[in-house]
Amino acid sequence: MLHIVIAESELELVPREISNHSAILSHARKRRKKPEKLILDATYHYKALRRLENGERRGRPDIVHFCLINALESPLNKEGKLRVYIHTRNDEVIYVKPETRIPKNYNRFIGLMEDLFERKRVPEGIELLKLEKKSLEELIHEIHPDEVFIMHEGGELIKPRELGRILSGFKTPVVVIGGFPHGDFRNLPVGRKISIYKGSLTAWAVLNEVLVNYENFSIF
Repeated sequence: MLHIVIAESELELVPREISNHSAILSHARKRRKKPEKLILDATYHYKALRRLENGERRGRPDIVHFCLINALESPLNKEGKLRVYIHTRNDEVIYVKPETRIPKNYNRFIGLMEDLFERKRVPEGIELLKLEKKSLEELIHEIHPDEVFIMHEGGELIKPRELGRILSGFKTPVVVIGGFPHGDFRNLPVGRKISIYKGSLTAWAVLNEVLVNYENFSIF
């Protein structure tokens, strides 16, 4: 079973300190929601983000959207050999059941995330998505992996296919991928740092390379 953690994801509700910004208030009126119930999104809130610490990398729920669609639609997930977790910058963890179908439409996805942050479990009864307060270290300890791999630009350079072969040799490997647009982990977890390309890649590009090359040794 391969465990993928999209870590320090820039997925959060609008912080209190910018909830009265004109860009936030305008968007809240259009959505007919309270400002603090909105998912922070750089597409609409970029002016307000200037007031926030690390504002240049925050408000990127699209990264989580891309990663979840790619992971859950993968052959590995369909074969029951994948578990995906979303860890946020505020130390929350979203547990994702393999049978979850993430909306392809971005606006519907944002609505789903807003419901999840409010209710902690969605949908009612089935609970395909569950949100808990938990650090990345606590999540990794809970999974109890036999090895942890951190995808990192400064890590050991390995060909993607070779990484797939290495991962397939473990029973419960965890692969940590940064869910932020640029920069480094704010709190780098303990594990083996791996790079699969000489330059930077998006989180979903890294995710796809990990999945495809692990599949080559585990199901194909």
